Amino acid sequence: MKIGELSKRTGVSVRMLRYYEAEGLLKPQRTTSGYRDYDPAEIRTVERIRLLGSAGMTLATIRQFLPCVRGDGPVFEPCDELRNTLHEQIRLADQKAQELAQSRKVLETFLYEIGHEIEQE
Repeated sequence: MKIGELSKRTGVSVRMLRYYEAEGLLKPQRTTSGYRDYDPAEIRTVERIRLLGSAGMTLATIRQFLPCVRGDGPVFEPCDELRNTLHEQIRLADQKAQELAQSRKVLETFLYEIGHEIEQE
C-alpha cells in the first residue's frame, strides 16, 4: 500500500510516517518507480509506535521495543534490555509526576497568597 493509504488507515500524517521511516521504525519496500510500498503489517507497527509514544517513550526507546513485539497485540518478548528500559521509563514517569506535584504546590501557594492579600485590603 502507498503512504497515503497507510496514513488514512492509521490516522498518522504522511509527514510523520516519513519521519518514522527516517528514524528506522518503518521499512517500506520501494516500487520500480520509487514509491514507498508498505506491507499491511506496517499498520500494526504504526499502532504500536503510537501506543508506546502515548506512554511517554521517545522514538529511540520505541526503536528498542519494536523488535520485542510478538503477535498482534502489544505483547513483548523479554528482550535483554527490555526490563531495564521499562524500569527507566517508569523512573522517568515518576520523576515527571514529582515535578508536576511540586509545580502544583507552587501554584497553590500563589493562589493562597493572592487570596490572602485580597482579604487584608
